[in-house]
Amino acid sequence: MHLGLIGGIGVAATVVYYQRLTNAVGGACDLTIDHADVQTLIRNNLADKRAEQAQVYARHIDRLARAGCDAVAITSLGGHFCYDETAALSPLPLISAVAPLDAHFREQGLKRIGLLGTRVVMRTRLYGQLERTEAVALDDETEELGQLYQDMAVAGVCTPAQRRVFLDAGRRMVEDQGAEAIVLAGTDLNLAFDGQDPGYRVIDALDVHVAELADLLTGRKTLSA
Repeated sequence: MHLGLIGGIGVAATVVYYQRLTNAVGGACDLTIDHADVQTLIRNNLADKRAEQAQVYARHIDRLARAGCDAVAITSLGGHFCYDETAALSPLPLISAVAPLDAHFREQGLKRIGLLGTRVVMRTRLYGQLERTEAVALDDETEELGQLYQDMAVAGVCTPAQRRVFLDAGRRMVEDQGAEAIVLAGTDLNLAFDGQDPGYRVIDALDVHVAELADLLTGRKTLSA
């Protein structure tokens, strides 16, 4: 398969997708990245302009299709807020980062998970797509945490102060809300959590998506499977 990635939303997320995908594949693969604008995504996400962002994605997907790609993925969980609208316009199959998560949590025996990510991801509990796993979030702090995440994603770096806030938010969901694991439901959260030992279980949603993409790139799975 020739896989297309919509990148740039943000740059750090694109880099980690590329690194982890190539590591998972372990060799040559057909991969093309088209660079999108994170500020456009942020504006449309905050205003819930799904149709407008889907049109933006459609232009990137058209370029990826003309580059010979067979399927495409969006390198941002927050960027999935207009997934259905984008799929309706896309000339290529979209490979969701959200769809595999519910099954993954079930396979891991998790009944309750805590979410960190964008405002919309936390507020909608991963767009309401978790059917077999209960999700919790710090609802009174969604705006603050969402803004902190946005600032980190745009900058492409995580400050020590930002890291402390994210690690503490995860701890409180575990201790106060009974979360069995904290899910990094924002692609750039690896900037805060990589190399850390927060004292609780962490699942990076990016890794679940990458595993799915790697299986497709290597032929271990097909789009119809």
